[in-house]
Amino acid sequence: MRILTFASLFPNSGDPTHGIFVYQRVAHLGRRRGNESQVIAPLPYFPHWLKIKRWQTNIEVPAQEEIGGLTVHHPRYFLLPRVSMPWQAFSMFLRCLPTVMAIHRRWRIDCLDAHYVYPDGLAAVLLGKYLSVPVMVSARGTDINLFPTFQLIRPMICWTLTHGAGLIAVSAALKDEMVGLGADCDKIHVVPNGVDAARFQPVPSADARRSLGLPADGPLIVAVGTLIPSKGHELAIRAVAQIRRHHRRLQLYILGEGQQRTFLEGLVRECGLSDTVHLMGKRPNAELQLWFSAATVSCLISAREGWPNVVIESLACGTPVVATRVGGIPEILHSEEVGLLVDQKIDSVAEGLTHALTKTWDRKAISVRARSRTWDEVAAELEEIFKAQLESRATSNTKSAARDMHRFFSL
Repeated sequence: MRILTFASLFPNSGDPTHGIFVYQRVAHLGRRRGNESQVIAPLPYFPHWLKIKRWQTNIEVPAQEEIGGLTVHHPRYFLLPRVSMPWQAFSMFLRCLPTVMAIHRRWRIDCLDAHYVYPDGLAAVLLGKYLSVPVMVSARGTDINLFPTFQLIRPMICWTLTHGAGLIAVSAALKDEMVGLGADCDKIHVVPNGVDAARFQPVPSADARRSLGLPADGPLIVAVGTLIPSKGHELAIRAVAQIRRHHRRLQLYILGEGQQRTFLEGLVRECGLSDTVHLMGKRPNAELQLWFSAATVSCLISAREGWPNVVIESLACGTPVVATRVGGIPEILHSEEVGLLVDQKIDSVAEGLTHALTKTWDRKAISVRARSRTWDEVAAELEEIFKAQLESRATSNTKSAARDMHRFFSL
């Protein structure tokens, strides 16, 4: 199969960790015998002469590059932040069409593999209809849990779910939400993400702490996630303020960057936790293995999720997780032997962290269980789904051609 992936959330030379879970899926699917993959990863256009720091990274990314053995194309599309979201998919479609047509002429695309229902999925389905190529659309979380609440976006999401040749959900909970939006249950396949078992495996806690320059002893909590309200870092900080009196040497390290940094820094000072809570910024993906291995427990206090990779990556390192019972998280933390589910409330989070910090965990068993779901296994499942879709399409086209011939000779 020649598979063209369409995903704006994808690593690039300016941000190698951007959407790394999408890269893992695409790369492993492309490595399977008989498959070839290329990627369209559109980026917003921004004038070079406007020196705004948050946009500089995208400006410097080339129009085409090689990422981990994959050819990745970066067409630029027009986007006005906070204004043009309802038109984003159409802008993507129009600006990416020449690139996709050029690829199709020399490479003959068998199917499009789109990640996120909106805007990427809608743009990809429009491209697929233009080229008569089937489109598989993967839902990942925010695109289904949040975007349908926007009045102008919801109809476009429903249209995409209806017109995609096949649909992928990363969790059963997400599939249920998609059905609620009108998607055909029979064409939705649940394919949870995998884990990079070579990267995420246990490191002795003492060695990990030494490598990171962390305290050699005492309870340590790690929270990984963008600094935005929905990730619940505020609740984690307030919960730590509650339980610190019972864990005097307790440390909380928050890994991530985002719009809430200034607010969270002020909250840390307000709670008198400057020696306890540390905002470490965004860390390289390869470094997370050490952070999870160093931690007594990790936490994710999100308001919504699809299939959060940081949960499965923490477990793969043998570290139990305290997380909210939203989205696909209960499907990952299906037993109290691997982690604890809490409500997105301060008292519930505090209680869960206290329990997790005092419980005896079988970290080896946690790691073995989590690392069994590899990206190779994910790729094998997807290959079967994609091939079945192409075979079904070929059969349908053959039957249609036969009907046309029958009508012709009946004249």
